[in-house]
Amino acid sequence: MRSRCLRVGQDIFDPHKKNLVMRSTKYLLFCLPLLFACGTPDAPADSTIADNMEKADSFVWETEQFSDKRILRYKVNGWEKLPLKEKKLAYYLTMAGLAGRDIMWDQNYKHNLKIRKALEKVIAGYKGEKNAVDWSAFMLYAKEVFFSNGIHHHYGMDKFIPGFQRAWFEGAMKDVGAALAPEVLAAMFDPAIDNKKVSLDADKDLQLASAVNFYGSDVTEKEVEAFYSAMKTPNADAPLSFGINSQLARVDGKLVERTWKVDGMYGSALKEVNMWLGKASEVACNEQQKKAIDLLMEYFRTGDLKTWDDFNIAWVNDTKSNVDFILGFVEVYNDPMGKRGSYESCVEVTDPDATRSMRVIQENAQWFEDNSPLMAEHKKKDVVGITYKFVNTAGESGDAAPATPVGVNLPNANWIRDSIGSKSVSLGNISEAYDKSGGVSSLKVFCNDQEEIDRSVAHGVLAGVLHTALHEVVGHASGQLEPGIGETDATLKNYASTLEEGRADLMALYYVMDPKLVEMGVMPSLEVGKAEYDGYIRNGLLAQLRRLKLGNNIEEAHMRNRHWVSAWVFERGSKNGAIVKNIRDGATYFDILDYEKMRVLFGELLREVQRIKSQGDYEAGKALVETYGVKVDPALHAEVLKRAEKITTAPYAGFIQPVLVPVVDASGNITEVNVEYPTDFIGQMLEYGSKYSYLPDEN
Repeated sequence: MRSRCLRVGQDIFDPHKKNLVMRSTKYLLFCLPLLFACGTPDAPADSTIADNMEKADSFVWETEQFSDKRILRYKVNGWEKLPLKEKKLAYYLTMAGLAGRDIMWDQNYKHNLKIRKALEKVIAGYKGEKNAVDWSAFMLYAKEVFFSNGIHHHYGMDKFIPGFQRAWFEGAMKDVGAALAPEVLAAMFDPAIDNKKVSLDADKDLQLASAVNFYGSDVTEKEVEAFYSAMKTPNADAPLSFGINSQLARVDGKLVERTWKVDGMYGSALKEVNMWLGKASEVACNEQQKKAIDLLMEYFRTGDLKTWDDFNIAWVNDTKSNVDFILGFVEVYNDPMGKRGSYESCVEVTDPDATRSMRVIQENAQWFEDNSPLMAEHKKKDVVGITYKFVNTAGESGDAAPATPVGVNLPNANWIRDSIGSKSVSLGNISEAYDKSGGVSSLKVFCNDQEEIDRSVAHGVLAGVLHTALHEVVGHASGQLEPGIGETDATLKNYASTLEEGRADLMALYYVMDPKLVEMGVMPSLEVGKAEYDGYIRNGLLAQLRRLKLGNNIEEAHMRNRHWVSAWVFERGSKNGAIVKNIRDGATYFDILDYEKMRVLFGELLREVQRIKSQGDYEAGKALVETYGVKVDPALHAEVLKRAEKITTAPYAGFIQPVLVPVVDASGNITEVNVEYPTDFIGQMLEYGSKYSYLPDEN
């Protein structure tokens, strides 16, 4: 399963859950020491740090806002306590991730690298008037492109249309010695060309309607399905992840896979990735981690899918390393066919105190499975290998940056999760940064009444954190396929991602209202669960619509799942007295009247979604998503957009990455690794383009 959790900027950590006065302090401190008591007191910055570095005692969490995006920073809490060997490991892993950064750009769109390099040249060398309208529009466009790793919105999938004149841009490029072919310029300026990065419109050919560079431009959806349906896995009990690391293109009239490996597609970047992984292997935390790193290097060398599985098994079995990582072609949200993994990297340092506080959820995984509303044949008899940690991120790249997840559960192969286990992490310092950055609350805009506002103020942050933990540890690790049912990319196809994310959400929603959580000591009362129900429905049916352009359908997998879960439950709950829609002064609100009835409905939907997954029921999955998760009532949408004008905080957030700076002695040996915190988003993007560009413009 493709199991990345909700990204920062999605409404599990939306503006209404920031800067809140906590009344459940003892529980939040128990569960979240890294959020409210993390790290050590800030120390003054070294005077040699560049002017664009903020002093640590006046740390700036948010640096700017443009369009629908905010730029934040995060601290690498606890870095100074790490031994040198672990600092070196984190540095090498971060550099390995950055070395492959260009891969994500090329995966997102075939012209992205050409366009990015032209933008970089103009920003760095343009000598013309910079107070003019065209320059301002150009810089806004550049920021949008850098934020999204390409010319399409990272979440909404629509193409950015420049607000500056094409003639001005061509003149600016000429002035700095840059040029783009006519077809590339047309791709930038013509709204009709490649206008959707990922299209999930069931009325279109999903592949031909999508601009992503995972397939040849003339390869159809049916051809992709036929190509992979003809493939036979050597071991039916351990199916290979066909398509995860290749581009499917037509060569001399025949469909072939262009594998991403050192001597294949993206080879020049992967060779550099492996160079840094080799250094990381030498300072691995233990032999198990060294085994995993070495297998990952072998996978990048050969592109062998069995080696990918071997790496994932070795990685899952490494439960002791204090510094861990995610690296490779992992999540498939960006592939309309649900097969190809986007390149990403995330380097993590364990927060031991916070991990201990939340370990009780991991330790009770079997109880959650046994007491879930799933059909008996869909429950795991033996939940194995679940590992859950709170971590602090040290560096991210590719699909994990600038916009990043707040929680991750891997690996994605169901058979590995069932037989070996999985790892779940919550990125504590990312959540901390989001929580501590400024913003105007949306509670008064979308809450039904003062009671709902008060409940969110008192319990909203804890409710969101518990939802994330339950979503990752209990949700994604739960359930099993029936014998003979294939992986969901083959059975549920383009609906697999949204159905799995909804399934994990439903497991979290079902249990966040369970008295067991109070008994376990992770929340003070069921008021926390009520706050989560309020927020989930409010977001799924109202707040998240502010991210859509008027008239658009919902296409992003997470937004779809929040909408179909909420809409399905509302439809039934409005008939049994669980929930009501109120309209006051032309504004729509939702009011939950009976939380226990809502829990029953969440459980019923969970049971059905697990059945769909376990039986590979494509038609039922399609009907659920298309009926409840795609269409938006245009009148309600217009109303939400109008109401949202009162909210000054942008709905999406991304991060400037900290910089790990090695200190070397006269012999070239690393004696220390320091952390610096840049504040210039564009400056970091230009630096990345200069230092970590290992691919040609055309791949």
